[in-house]
Amino acid sequence: MKKATSANGTCLQGYVHATLADLKKAFGEPHFYEGDKTTVEWAFETPDKTVFTIYDYKTYGTPINTYAWHIGGHDNKVLHWVQALLPNNLVKGYRE
Repeated sequence: MKKATSANGTCLQGYVHATLADLKKAFGEPHFYEGDKTTVEWAFETPDKTVFTIYDYKTYGTPINTYAWHIGGHDNKVLHWVQALLPNNLVKGYRE
């Protein structure tokens, strides 16, 4: 899996309940800092060209403890990728 060159057009698909340490362990350091309404974000492209993002939203400070991190993508199949990469964390669709 590689860093996505563009996450344009992705939107909220769900949440992953994790700590910042959980995400850094799974994905390394965030790819982006201090976005428009985010403090940190990861953006990936999977081998099948699925793009997904994990980010905080309107927190006004990076969450350290367990937080419902936003999962962005073009459709909800990204939730399965995140669950596979973080099997010990709760992943839910935003409509669940």
